[in-house]
Amino acid sequence: MGLLRTILIILLVYFGFKILARLFAPLLMRFVAKKAEQKFGEQFGGFQNANQKRQQQKQKEGETVIDKMPHQNQKSNDKVGEYVDYEEVD
Repeated sequence: MGLLRTILIILLVYFGFKILARLFAPLLMRFVAKKAEQKFGEQFGGFQNANQKRQQQKQKEGETVIDKMPHQNQKSNDKVGEYVDYEEVD
């Protein structure tokens, strides 16, 4: 009788745990995801805010800022090499 009672208690705890896990797993996952998002936001947002503040301090109202240097037009070199005529060999 004691063995049967022990097996029933183990099964009851196992199935109870499965039911509770199904109920609380989505809540736990949402909590973990929210915490990870906050940590990532703090780390990434700190850099982003620092860059924005630095740009705002450098730039005055009405001032035009060019972030990218234009490509310099380079003349092509005409003395690249000589043209070699070839024939196909079968």
